[in-house]
Amino acid sequence: MNERFRAVVHGTVFAVLVGWVLYVARDILVPVAFGVMALYVVLGSARLLAKVPVLGPAAPEWLRLTLATLVIAGALVLLVGVATDSVDRLLQRVPQYQAQLVALVQQGAAVLGIESEPSWDSIRQAVMAQVNLQRLAGSTLGLAASLVGTLVVVVVALYVAFLLVERRHFDAKIGQLAPEPERAARIRHVVADINRRIGTYLALKTLLGVLLGLASWIILAAMGVELAPFWALLVGLIDYVPYVGSILGVALPALFALLQFGDLKTALVLTGALSLVQFLNGHLLDPYLMGSSLNLSPFVILVSLTVWTALWGLPGAFLAVPLTASIVMVLAQFAGSRPIAVLLSKKGEV
Repeated sequence: MNERFRAVVHGTVFAVLVGWVLYVARDILVPVAFGVMALYVVLGSARLLAKVPVLGPAAPEWLRLTLATLVIAGALVLLVGVATDSVDRLLQRVPQYQAQLVALVQQGAAVLGIESEPSWDSIRQAVMAQVNLQRLAGSTLGLAASLVGTLVVVVVALYVAFLLVERRHFDAKIGQLAPEPERAARIRHVVADINRRIGTYLALKTLLGVLLGLASWIILAAMGVELAPFWALLVGLIDYVPYVGSILGVALPALFALLQFGDLKTALVLTGALSLVQFLNGHLLDPYLMGSSLNLSPFVILVSLTVWTALWGLPGAFLAVPLTASIVMVLAQFAGSRPIAVLLSKKGEV
């Protein structure tokens, strides 16, 4: 009993210490984690390209890696271009959106039966004092464009390149770290399993995000929503965030449509159409393609989303699922930590 209690105490202290290090060193660790995530997307995409009839498994690995890298880099460059262009277009239309916001406030007050006191001039001044759309749009979208540009330059162009080079020598390093053949084989098995499952998950999740973004763009463009390409890219990007991403992928474009058109019915129709796309993605495409590839409990995914977001902010929300899945795979390989992996798994099978 004392040994078990001591193990629990040591484990708790170790977990707190690791959490503290992750929080303090987040500025260093987050770019590295995104670099590894981008590498997994490249490797997973290259692995999926082997199943394409035109290429097939006979295609050399360097060709598949090159094609996957070029496609992903091109997509990120497109994302930066669309985000930057959206900032300029949104700033040009800010006066129109401000006027529409005041009109919506007036309509809401009329429905609620608010009298002329306080005056509408004072309401307008109060609204504009609290909601400066031009400043908000410039800071938010400008920050998003800057963030994506930094990820393109630093993460994709630098980290991925170095990780691809280091990948050739990784097997030899494992042999040096674990001279015993059985232990080295076990480490290689764990690493290969993590690489395969995380890479496939991220590659398929990226594919689903692209399909979701295309479907959302068709709906947004058909209804005449401004900045439709930007909102479509945002919907596809935040699909990486479990649960919350689906809600924001509907709420943000719908709120913007309400601000643009000033018509609640149009916003509700758009909400219904985007919700239908999210439903089909979450209940048909996602289960069909993804299955239970990461074997994580839905509750664990929700908790991990909260924990990683608290540690690393918005980047932590994007990285929560692959990081947690990797931890569970490692815990499953040791007798002492295997019960924890069983509890964190979806069906208790690890």
